[in-house]
Amino acid sequence: MKIISFNPFRTIGMKDITYIKPENMFKEIDKIKEADYILFPEYWQVNSLVYGLKKKIFPNINTFHLGHDKVEMTRALIATYPENTPYTKIMGKNSSTTDIVEEEFGYPVVAKEIKNSMGQGVFLIRNRSDLNRYLEKNDIIYIQEYLPIDRDLRIVYIGNNVISAYWRIAAEGKFHNNIAQGGSYSFENIPLPAVDLIDRVAKTLGINHAGFDVVEVDGKYYILEFNVLFGNEGLKYLGIKPEEYTYNYIVEDTDPDKPTYPGVGKKVIS
Repeated sequence: MKIISFNPFRTIGMKDITYIKPENMFKEIDKIKEADYILFPEYWQVNSLVYGLKKKIFPNINTFHLGHDKVEMTRALIATYPENTPYTKIMGKNSSTTDIVEEEFGYPVVAKEIKNSMGQGVFLIRNRSDLNRYLEKNDIIYIQEYLPIDRDLRIVYIGNNVISAYWRIAAEGKFHNNIAQGGSYSFENIPLPAVDLIDRVAKTLGINHAGFDVVEVDGKYYILEFNVLFGNEGLKYLGIKPEEYTYNYIVEDTDPDKPTYPGVGKKVIS
């Protein structure tokens, strides 16, 4: 099997891999045409690879398109799992935006930039001054209800399976749970209903590589977002090598005797 990777850091240790820099895509187009699978392209490459060259890519097209920004993923979640999605308003900015936010949400409220990760671009809005600062810097307005939490669950899904889940706990007095923002890990008391929820969501949406962020409030689970290129620090702590799950998935996906369909597979976490 001929495999090309555009991201060597996420395919370290895989055998029979050819690495190509994304910017050299068109210089190496003949190698790409001959490949059986393309791993971890950048977003700008995806449509050309899938729709132009008819290539299998990993993560798949569903994952890339839905995970491209918070607007796309949130609308898909509201359409399919509204009861597990925090109340969210996505709108353009105009003279009535402040009034809408204050009337529908009040304070505190959460505001997000539509493209960001590691907790960056997520703001706790406590008053009108905070809101105005956010509005000044963003044209697409993403407002979400504030949920009283001090931690979230990172649930990692690769291929057809949930492979791991762990808590990310905010530092005392901090708003963000992300490790990059000073949070810490906990690997105990993982709620299986949350794992089951993400297993269903990923299969419903056809996602095959994502780190989902889930919170629990009053016994109910809410999906905040998911990241296509999630951090691997928590997995490394557990001794999990995500590249092994990726490789096994694409091998099965190209084996005519072991076809891979959405909905097939068992959760690895126990």
